[in-house]
Amino acid sequence: MGRTPFDIADIVRQHRGALEAAQPLSSVQGRALSAISLCRTAALGGHVNVCLACGLEDPSYNSCRNRNCPKCQALAQERWITTRAEAILPISHFHGVFTLPEDLRPLARQHSREIYDALFRCTSDTLLEMGQSRLGVRLGLTMVLHTWTRDLRYHPHVHVLVTAGGLALDGKSFRRLRRKVLLHVKPLAKLFKGKLMDALRNLRKEGVLTLSDGAFGTLMASLQAQNWVVYLKRTFQRPEDTLAYLGRYTHRVGIANSRLLEVTKDEVTFKTKDGRTATLHPVAFLQRFVQHVLPDRFKKIRHAGLYAAPKALAKAKSCLGSLPAPKKPQPTWEEALLTLTGRDVAHCEGCGAELHRKWIPSDLPPSRRCRSPNPRSPP
Repeated sequence: MGRTPFDIADIVRQHRGALEAAQPLSSVQGRALSAISLCRTAALGGHVNVCLACGLEDPSYNSCRNRNCPKCQALAQERWITTRAEAILPISHFHGVFTLPEDLRPLARQHSREIYDALFRCTSDTLLEMGQSRLGVRLGLTMVLHTWTRDLRYHPHVHVLVTAGGLALDGKSFRRLRRKVLLHVKPLAKLFKGKLMDALRNLRKEGVLTLSDGAFGTLMASLQAQNWVVYLKRTFQRPEDTLAYLGRYTHRVGIANSRLLEVTKDEVTFKTKDGRTATLHPVAFLQRFVQHVLPDRFKKIRHAGLYAAPKALAKAKSCLGSLPAPKKPQPTWEEALLTLTGRDVAHCEGCGAELHRKWIPSDLPPSRRCRSPNPRSPP
């Protein structure tokens, strides 16, 4: 995995001032941009790998570890996959997508935490309820929130992995469901619509939504008249393939550096979908980018059903005859990087000797350092 020719951090450093002149940033958006602009620079410190055999020196600066940074997610993704491999059931899974209707996107911008929470809750409640009533089982769900399209427009939706089967309601057996269609999308969409509209009414009663009676009534009438979008299809048979597939969603940010095709002072051109591209002014590009920064400490990956109930999950595995997966020690960040990219940062590229490390202090004062919530994370 080589370095890409263009970097979102450069766009941030050059155009953040113009962005802030065009629109106010929330505190979490400002911190995300600051972290991205400092990531892997001398400002955060780092270390120099020194080969005592041949004298080669290779500086490496610390990562910001911000979850919105396109350069800081690959190792986190691999570690998440390793951890989840101990929990996932050894059966096939379905992939679903539950989309927030367009009419609700303005509200989601204003009350993102509450609307996203409702989207998660209604997605899981819909699937679990239909699993019980139509299939007679307790399903397992893993959900991931995304808020973007390939051209960075605002489009909140939840990706969900659903077990192709579940624990019987009496808890005594596990029922595999060997079918192409787990649940039909029309009744799923209808139930999802009802649950989310009820959630909106409750948010208004609680004073979260301050729409007037007329505006709220118009919104609800429009939502009721629409056909809501729900997608559900079988993905992979093997759990390891399922995890690798979901891993592409769990730690993805709106856009990766690898999708940038050309960056000038006036234009950013990037790949979108099916060979197409989009071109934006750098400020417009950053405006689209920051709208996908999630609220502080918001959980974008959630589990429900069997995957949120350790005892029920253990019973399901027992019924399937699945032995507990041996706990594998987490690889060091050097080992994970070698597996992921083929780059060996522990040995000299020139002579193969073991490298020694000399630490480089940060050139930022403590109050301005971009600190990780986990100081033991890889640099």
